[in-house]
Amino acid sequence: MSPTRGMTATTEPATDRAGVFGRLASWSRHHRLLALLLWILTVAVITVGAQSAGSTYRNNFALPGTDSQAAADLLEQHGSAQAGGSVQIVFQSSDGLRDDRPAIEQFLDRVRGLPGVTDVRSPYADASAVSEDGTVGYATVVLDARAEDVPERDVRRIIDTAESAAPGGLTVELGGDVVRGAEEESGGGAEGAGMLAALVILVLLFGSVVAAALPLVTALFAVAGAIGLIALASHVFTVADFTPPIMMLVGLGVGVDYALLIFYRYRHELTHGADRQAATRTALDAAGRTVFFAGCTVIIALLGLVALGLGSLRGVALAVALTVLVTMAASLTLLPALLALFGKRIQRQVLKRSAKAQAKGREEGRRWRRLGSTVQRRPLPALLAAVLVLLALSAPALGMRLGFADAGNDPASSTSRRAYDLLAEGFGAGFNGPLLVVGRGDTAAAEQLRTTLTGTEGIAATTPPLPSADGTVFTVIAFPTTSPQDASTTRLVHTLRDDVLPRLAERSGVDYLVGGPTAATQDFADSVSVRIPLFVAIVVGLSALLLMLVFRSVLIPLKAALLNLLSIAAALGVITLVFQHGWFGVQPGPIEAFIPVMIFAIVFGLSMDYEVFLISRIHEEWQATKDHSLAVREGLAATGKVITAAAAIMIVVFAAFVLSPSRMLQQFGLGLAVAIFVDAVVIRCLIVPAVMQLFGRRAWWLPALLARRLPKLALERAADGTPTGQ
Repeated sequence: MSPTRGMTATTEPATDRAGVFGRLASWSRHHRLLALLLWILTVAVITVGAQSAGSTYRNNFALPGTDSQAAADLLEQHGSAQAGGSVQIVFQSSDGLRDDRPAIEQFLDRVRGLPGVTDVRSPYADASAVSEDGTVGYATVVLDARAEDVPERDVRRIIDTAESAAPGGLTVELGGDVVRGAEEESGGGAEGAGMLAALVILVLLFGSVVAAALPLVTALFAVAGAIGLIALASHVFTVADFTPPIMMLVGLGVGVDYALLIFYRYRHELTHGADRQAATRTALDAAGRTVFFAGCTVIIALLGLVALGLGSLRGVALAVALTVLVTMAASLTLLPALLALFGKRIQRQVLKRSAKAQAKGREEGRRWRRLGSTVQRRPLPALLAAVLVLLALSAPALGMRLGFADAGNDPASSTSRRAYDLLAEGFGAGFNGPLLVVGRGDTAAAEQLRTTLTGTEGIAATTPPLPSADGTVFTVIAFPTTSPQDASTTRLVHTLRDDVLPRLAERSGVDYLVGGPTAATQDFADSVSVRIPLFVAIVVGLSALLLMLVFRSVLIPLKAALLNLLSIAAALGVITLVFQHGWFGVQPGPIEAFIPVMIFAIVFGLSMDYEVFLISRIHEEWQATKDHSLAVREGLAATGKVITAAAAIMIVVFAAFVLSPSRMLQQFGLGLAVAIFVDAVVIRCLIVPAVMQLFGRRAWWLPALLARRLPKLALERAADGTPTGQ
């Protein structure tokens, strides 16, 4: 039995019998120069407009309904100095700071005159700002805006002043979230390394630089257009500053992937006798449908993030969804035009390689057919072995601790990391994660709060009550005995909120709120954890419904959902081992709180891509032969090579971001790379053939009631141009 049953294009339907994607391909082919010119002009206009208007990326970590957000709002309303961002200027001298006071005060006077600075508190103004041995002290620079709203140029002036005018003979370092943000580097060479590796794989796959370049060019057009659109949209919507590298990461991987699926089908049609026009139309009518469906699934999964109700993620989700949409549009309209322009050269190369393969007796898909037969002979052992491996990889995810990296995870060469280490050395590990306990009341209530906090286990020290500008609100800063990322600090936050402060409130009649960056981080992590089940239910439910409509089956959507969840769990388990437990020399720390939901949204959609591509070919064979075992083998034989190549490209693109200096991008890139590897190699090559063999004919079962009520969709088209299975 030929592996290409249902794919051969020796007799093509007329254009008017083709589907919408086939007609779109015909238009792009006949108007190739116009289509290419429109894309060039569109991307150029968007890029020029974005560069002229600039971008206003800004982070919004507001969490309405949480204690930390209520505390921040209260401080801002009453003009408290703790409402603004701040910078810590840390001084160290092995001989002690006593004799350096004139030089330090003179230096701080210069800092007071910088833009954006509202106050500078000298280490000599408060005895608690100098360590017990007198070797480490810090000055607090209060800024006129919240940390996420402080202009980077103002922070750079403070850093430059410290580097150029710091007192001689002293170690001077700067800490604080605004300093960390100003120090963050770009993605480095990650994008270039990923693209180069993708080009190498494509050249090996197609044997032609021109053929290999087309998917990359399509992806680059899509990414450039999407990034420009989001830069413009940032003037209207809140878009986080870490969004562009994520868009580039996803856009490059998905763009090459979608274009490759269509191009591979085009190449297949050429080798089976179709002319270039028919090959383009058939490729878009078959693989184009798969790309459209897969792209819609990714977009649905990303938009499901809106259900989490976290403002900082909405902008990221919308931006990445737009990237996928533009990428899908480029694959369906730009790629056919490029195929028309370079079709002759590509056809010569394709037919030449095909002739050489036939001369050597190579049968396309032979190894994949053999793999399918091996799995089918013993489907249960293959299934159990693969599932056990994935469960073992997933197990560490059960202990995943969500949070955000702080200066303790920064490179040792950064001033924020050195300031962090000096403060921990001089004042204790918890000094870098202070808790701001806010309340309304008089001086007696404030002192009562300080006394209670000082006597609470897990708190090393407290400051005197700090009144707001109007005197109606006070803040006591409590320093834990443990570091910000320590699990004990998390327990302390919950103990204060659930036990210590409610009992104090009963006695004093004053309500207290625990805020500050450490508490806000925990609130964000808790909010994500609570809302993940709803998010997963929405995404899985909608995706399963779409698969049910396409394949007219109950078991296939359930299988797809469970296997996708398994691949995502395995990826989360791996990043937990690497980044939380410190494997391979990585600085241990929490997993960025939004990483699991972002990986889930993107991977679930991309996994559906391969699921649809493989199952649609099996379904095509099933429609033609009604031989289930044969359909599974031939479906795997027809798609194994392209799925593996597409996955390899996405893996190298995603894995390249592990080279990024950003811990967030490292986690994101590794998680996506592992998930795609597991999905393409373990699930699609072993588990899916085994499960489909065990299902047998029941794989296509759909209750009669549902069959009558559900609308009919299809991904394949028969020779007469009608959707198959209808």
